[in-house]
Amino acid sequence: MGAVSADSSPTSRRTPPGALQQLAQRLRLRWQALDQREQTLISAAAFIVGTAIIWWVAVAPALNILKSAPLQRASVDAQFLRMQTLEAEAKVLQAQPKLSLNDATRTFEASVKQRLGAAAQLSFQGSQASVTLRGVPAEALTLWLNQARVSARAIPIEARLRRNVSNAGTWDGTLVLALPAQ
Repeated sequence: MGAVSADSSPTSRRTPPGALQQLAQRLRLRWQALDQREQTLISAAAFIVGTAIIWWVAVAPALNILKSAPLQRASVDAQFLRMQTLEAEAKVLQAQPKLSLNDATRTFEASVKQRLGAAAQLSFQGSQASVTLRGVPAEALTLWLNQARVSARAIPIEARLRRNVSNAGTWDGTLVLALPAQ
């Protein structure tokens, strides 16, 4: 019941070594029967096809990698520098002393008055500050957000901003920021 015949084994399905030798012998005879011109043309065609295959499989992909390597390296270097800058900034922020909610509120309010002036209205609700903007220049908004993040440790939690259509380069909207609640 468990016996397997020799004919069904995987090795019996393979081509016997003698058959490969016979095939090679027939190909040699066929090759020798061709004229010298036909042999030259077939050899040249085989060389061209072989060269093309080697080019497409090995050489062209390697050349593409070499061509793109400087751009990829520059991109990775730029990312690395950005990550180092962010790491240094994070360490500076971690090293700063903790702020109470009152200190953060005063610092935040001062930053709004200093950077945004009359273009911003400020209101507080617990540890959240809501700033309504009208015609604030993009650069002033960027500088103020950075100052608020560093000095008052304010974290933006909601932003509804839109470009001011009547005064290009300025922004209108509302920002809600969380202040440290200690």
